[in-house]
Amino acid sequence: MNRIFTPLVAFAALFMLATAVLGLSLRLYDIRDASDLDAQAWAAWHRQAGVMAALVVAFVNSIVVTYFVGTSRWCKEVVEAYSLSPEYVLRSNRLKRGTFPYALLGILAMVGVVALGGAADPAARLQLPPVSGLTWTNFHFVGATLALCFILYTAFIEAHNIRQNHVVISEVMAQVQQIRKQRGLDD
Repeated sequence: MNRIFTPLVAFAALFMLATAVLGLSLRLYDIRDASDLDAQAWAAWHRQAGVMAALVVAFVNSIVVTYFVGTSRWCKEVVEAYSLSPEYVLRSNRLKRGTFPYALLGILAMVGVVALGGAADPAARLQLPPVSGLTWTNFHFVGATLALCFILYTAFIEAHNIRQNHVVISEVMAQVQQIRKQRGLDD
């Protein structure tokens, strides 16, 4: 997991940035003009890229959750099988529980950005009035910027916890290898 997490986060962040560039390029057009096919094409690309970026972020965070579910279960089973210190299980579970909220909040941040994008879409059936003189496009832009920063922050925490969990796994494996060697099970 240590090797694949950073490239996955980089891909997700670049996808979000590319989506933001597409969104910012819409300022060159009047996307309210349904007869401007170029503007409508760019708007469609931005909407599709936004949904895909949200799915990529959800995918990366889901991989993190799956990793911690699997490794904490593995840790528990190995500790029980080899009668190791239960401290390993406690450490692994602490890391898992400390990571889950960030993974969930990262996914929910993208749901919020997509919702704000829907509110900002001039082609939407329901048109919301501006709030305090700010358009929903402004809220969408600020939300997307904050979400990108927050997702990078959560990725930093997730990466730290993944590294710490790897330490726990390495310690468990070292104990297991030592026990297996003592019992003459390894050749």
